[in-house]
Amino acid sequence: MPRTALRVRRWAAIAVLGGLLAGCGADASGEGADAAEPAAGSRTSTEVRPIEAATRITDAKGVTVSLDKPPQKIVCLVALCDDILVELGLTPTATNSAVLAHPRFLGEEKAAKVPVVPGGFLSPEVEAILSHRPDLVIGLEDTHGKLAPALKGATAFWPVQPGSWQDSVGYLRDLAALTGRTAQGEKAEKAFRTRLAEAEETRSDKTALIIFGSDENFGVATPETDVAAGLFPKISRYPWKSRGVDGSYSLEEILARDVDVLFVETLSFGAPDGKLSDKLAKNPLWSRIPAVRNGKVIEVDSEVWAKGRGTRSLGVVLDEATAALR
Repeated sequence: MPRTALRVRRWAAIAVLGGLLAGCGADASGEGADAAEPAAGSRTSTEVRPIEAATRITDAKGVTVSLDKPPQKIVCLVALCDDILVELGLTPTATNSAVLAHPRFLGEEKAAKVPVVPGGFLSPEVEAILSHRPDLVIGLEDTHGKLAPALKGATAFWPVQPGSWQDSVGYLRDLAALTGRTAQGEKAEKAFRTRLAEAEETRSDKTALIIFGSDENFGVATPETDVAAGLFPKISRYPWKSRGVDGSYSLEEILARDVDVLFVETLSFGAPDGKLSDKLAKNPLWSRIPAVRNGKVIEVDSEVWAKGRGTRSLGVVLDEATAALR
């Protein structure tokens, strides 16, 4: 896969910028698809602890955010931030994510009214960020942490790094506390936990797979490296393990696993140039995969599936995945 494609998916999968996505491969052990399939684990609790408003929080990663008062203007440099704000009934002051245009978020018309931070995901412009006079800026730690010195003294910066749905819930709760939107935070957490618990109760025996890419050189999203993929062992058979920065899965291996439902995230760079599934169809092995033969290849919104990572995005993932896995 081209390095650019790997970087984009790595942003969505909690990775170190500039490296290759472990989702194209794996964990430190180097185990591959022939390793034991991850267990579904215990059922997710639907209980939600009360959230208390606060002007100072320390998140699960040990990062402390301290404010004088609840933030009114929040600039989002990572889609998780946009996701949480929408869950809390708020709108970003500015963003560099396209997830807001999804109909389950703001929709295209309302999203178009939110200013976009120039410079893109990798290099958002500090002057542009500060021009919005934000009370709080939220970015991805391994990508935007370098901005902290430039923002210091002008605004508060919160570097986040979600690695699981539990992390995402934790960030939701923390921002709900900081903004004073505690009831909204509890409601959003409850809705997500309930949706996940229901999906676990009707866990499918079908084999699922999430692949991503911009051309025939695709990657596999694995539970160890991807928040959305981390849900799949709970709702289906998902025998894919991370193989480290140099690992990858071939179509031959995927064919051997008899994939029943295949979810495809097409990543585009510049102008869209077609669906990944159409490009992979050029390979004669593609048509032999059960999911392809049976019309169970689903092109999904990569802004939500790959980049969102908050409870609203993961709720969309669960709804679309469980419907396809029936």
